[in-house]
Amino acid sequence: MPIRADRNTLDLLDAHLEALGDGANLPLPEGLAKPAADASGKLVRWALDQLRHIPREPQDAFGLHVGGLLREFRSRRCPWNAAALRLLDDVYTFAATGPRRHEDWAHDVLAVLHRSVNDPRGWVRLDWDRRNDARPIGSAYPFAPPAASDLPDRLYPLEAEAAVGALAVMAEEWQSEPAPVRTRPDRDSVLADARTLLSRYGPTAGYWTNATAAASDPAVDFLAAGLAGTRSHTFVTSEYVKGLDLLEDLGLIAVTEDEVGVFWSIGAY
Repeated sequence: MPIRADRNTLDLLDAHLEALGDGANLPLPEGLAKPAADASGKLVRWALDQLRHIPREPQDAFGLHVGGLLREFRSRRCPWNAAALRLLDDVYTFAATGPRRHEDWAHDVLAVLHRSVNDPRGWVRLDWDRRNDARPIGSAYPFAPPAASDLPDRLYPLEAEAAVGALAVMAEEWQSEPAPVRTRPDRDSVLADARTLLSRYGPTAGYWTNATAAASDPAVDFLAAGLAGTRSHTFVTSEYVKGLDLLEDLGLIAVTEDEVGVFWSIGAY
């Protein structure tokens, strides 16, 4: 999927809507005053028109409506965003991509987990804990990732189709999932969204997971076990913050010459 040449305006609007949704009171950036007369400009004009019609008071309702607008804007921006939001936005997940800058890509994965890098293409990042005030215990919260030198001991390689299954089951809940992906009528659509996300990394991408079943089988069938039947080396913190225990996790890492993608599902109670 190519990087769009017009992404600066889209990135600017994305950041503006995110800040408004977070409660900031900001004027419209100058760079959005006159959107270009192209496809991206049309999307910007649509979003700004929607924004103008959202009542500013009460503030909490305004934030919720802006959050909904941001989600729709991101979905319309590119098919990859739309697939990510459909698949993973309603469950406790972390999904982000960062640049590949090191021969040992473990350093690049850690940069993504610590939120110290941005998506190279400006595409959506899913991060429940982006503004969580529990983060003072660590920039990587809810993760407590190992050092780069220890990362290989907690990861196993996956074949591409197994990676699709690992990503697809992240659409499930860890506790009391009423409809595992393998039983859903939209199973094929869920798998299609997972393939769309992984297609970003191309046919030569390498995949790794912390799931222990992959230690003996890089083609493990994640759909058969479902999320709740998956065991893994944990990457999440054991800190008990505000009554929340982080109990289980499943991760998938995609590695290319240029990018590292990090997808994680987290079970909390």
